[in-house]
Amino acid sequence: MTLYDQDGSVPQSEYSDRHLRISGDGEVNDNPIEEVRLTVPITDDPSLPVLTFRTWVLGILSCGLLAFLNRFFGFRQNQLTVSAVSAQILVLPIGKLMAATLPTKKFKCPITNWSFSFNPGPFNIKEHVLITIFASCGASGVYAVHIIAMLRAFYKRSIHPVAALLLALTTQMLGYGWAGLFRRYLVDSPYMWWPANLVQVSLFRALHEKEKRPKGGLTRIQFFFVVFVSSFAYYIVPGYLFPSLTALSFVCWIWKRSVTAQQIGSGLSGLGIGAIGIDWSTVSSFLGSPLATPLFSIVNTLVGFALVMYILLPIFYWNNVYEAKRFPIFSAATFDAQGHKYNVDRVLNKETFDLNVEAYNGYSKLYLSVFFAFIYGLSFATLTASISHVALFDGKSIMEMWMKTKDAVGDKFADVHTRMMKRNYDSVPGWWFHAVLVVSVALALYACEGFGKVLQLPWWGLLLACLIALGFTLPIGIINATTNQQPGLNVITELIIGFLYPGKPVANVVFKTYGYISMAQALAFLSDFKLGHYMKIPPKSMFIVQLVGTVVASSVYFGTAWWLLGSIKDICDTAALPEGSPWTCPGDDVFYSASIIWGVIGPGKMFTKEGNYPEMNWCFLIGFLAPVPVWLLSRKFPKKRWIKQIHMPIIIGTASSMPTAKAVHFNTWGVVGIFFNYYIYRKYKAWWARHTYILSGALDAGIAFMGVVIYFALQNYDNFGPNWWGLDSGDHCPLAKCPTAPGVKSKGCPVQ
Repeated sequence: MTLYDQDGSVPQSEYSDRHLRISGDGEVNDNPIEEVRLTVPITDDPSLPVLTFRTWVLGILSCGLLAFLNRFFGFRQNQLTVSAVSAQILVLPIGKLMAATLPTKKFKCPITNWSFSFNPGPFNIKEHVLITIFASCGASGVYAVHIIAMLRAFYKRSIHPVAALLLALTTQMLGYGWAGLFRRYLVDSPYMWWPANLVQVSLFRALHEKEKRPKGGLTRIQFFFVVFVSSFAYYIVPGYLFPSLTALSFVCWIWKRSVTAQQIGSGLSGLGIGAIGIDWSTVSSFLGSPLATPLFSIVNTLVGFALVMYILLPIFYWNNVYEAKRFPIFSAATFDAQGHKYNVDRVLNKETFDLNVEAYNGYSKLYLSVFFAFIYGLSFATLTASISHVALFDGKSIMEMWMKTKDAVGDKFADVHTRMMKRNYDSVPGWWFHAVLVVSVALALYACEGFGKVLQLPWWGLLLACLIALGFTLPIGIINATTNQQPGLNVITELIIGFLYPGKPVANVVFKTYGYISMAQALAFLSDFKLGHYMKIPPKSMFIVQLVGTVVASSVYFGTAWWLLGSIKDICDTAALPEGSPWTCPGDDVFYSASIIWGVIGPGKMFTKEGNYPEMNWCFLIGFLAPVPVWLLSRKFPKKRWIKQIHMPIIIGTASSMPTAKAVHFNTWGVVGIFFNYYIYRKYKAWWARHTYILSGALDAGIAFMGVVIYFALQNYDNFGPNWWGLDSGDHCPLAKCPTAPGVKSKGCPVQ
């Protein structure tokens, strides 16, 4: 899509002589990245107010509301992530309304020279950016809440609310320390350009450019509200009246007594052949909005899904690899040798809450469905594939940018944006970041060592997790800032603590959270700082908004989870929940299983000769080698650009979304994604460019608000909908969960 300057002319960097644009004050757009030159303006008005009354009110409300909605829906069968884009679009007319109606009178603060106004002038783009940063804090999630849910809902153990709140806060806040240490390299350098931020810059510019309603059409804001109301109204059907619409598995309706047919046709518990959902939450709940996903990524994801579900899984299952037929074909549960659910209480010491080795040896090794075992193998492969892919395809350019970054940090080269920021605004003092880091580490130590050591992680484990996060922030940050890829540390952290401190389920997940999430949070902060860098937001204002937003979001996530876990009877217990209840906790269920695999039993008893799955370690090597043939083909046939679109980390990494995301989610997501990003994009490109992101945000927002209305108006009073066939929130494929090995008994299943 061609971008234009304010006067409507084509940017100078698109001319054949590639001259650089010059701003009104004589600044030359010498940014070395062409995409940045085409997208980011080189103008700034330092006089615009930023931390205004509107910013604080709309920002904190957006942050709190998105945090509440995302955690609220996180416990439901069809999870829904309401993105910051919804708030970004919604607050614009509200901000303009406040600018038009609030009093402009100034109030002076006693003793000081400060003055304050509810309405300092027109609602401006910098206020909008900061409100969106607030919203993104609320939309980004608090990983530590999974630990709280795991302890209370699955292990049925108590945790002090202060310990739980400190866990939620410190895992998020530690990232500030790492961000402060590396911001000179990952923000100030023009070679660290964070590609994803350019979408936001484009959207901000589009929303703040003057827009006239086209004849016979709608403005973008009007379009948003039309879709929002439609989505809000429709969700009463799949959300309350007809929950079965979320997963329609037609094969099961035809072959009601065939285990094999239901394994093939079930969209929630099988291969999902022909399964589909007529519900936007089915489309976007686990895989994100397909409207905002590039076509090449959609295709790679679907290829990976097809390889796993339609080729590898059937071969492994029907050849009974790892005694696969003893267990369901598609399950994230853990099992014993008899095919029954693994009774973790039999191998845990009740007092110390760690592995009782004698009881374990007298009970059973831990077994997984062949699908779940294969998912872990693919997660190993994804990690190494990401490393080798980036090294082969982007290694040279990353090294070149890193060498130039060191020059830029040494002030040998600073682009127009860095010069403008340094000239117009004070940078954030380093001690602000260091103070947050010291306080966060101290509170984290208190959470781990205090409260009866319910978190199990000793002080040395916390410091080791911090060291891992610190060591990986810069290299992964360079990859993220230049390629838009972020290899995760969850597998590495689980392996390390699983070998060093086996038999401790809570310690394992706490270590993973401090080691992995604090690094991910640091990169999220740095990405936001780069967005502020592009939009010319004062760095101190950006820091304050991020800090307050993180505290608000963490507190609301914790409060919402604590409330729901204490108020909804049998939450997360699918066997005890009433029919039609949506509170199945799919993400927390997988998290719980992971705590058993990596924590209670440990990788030493799972992925070595002591366990059932030592062959999965070969996946590290397979993943490392997987990108090599693609790279060689791209070198041999450089004109075949489609070869470089084959992205092995995405193909292999598709498995990382499963088993939380089921076959029906992939099917529906893929159909919608290809329709919009291939057919609509090619045939109606102007419409696609104008409406696609807004459509996605409006659909999310409509479902989110109706979901909350349904809960408080109906489900809160145990009214889950009319009692009929369509009330089942499953897909009417009960036999898909049955084992098929001879002699294995399972409730509701025929014995083979």
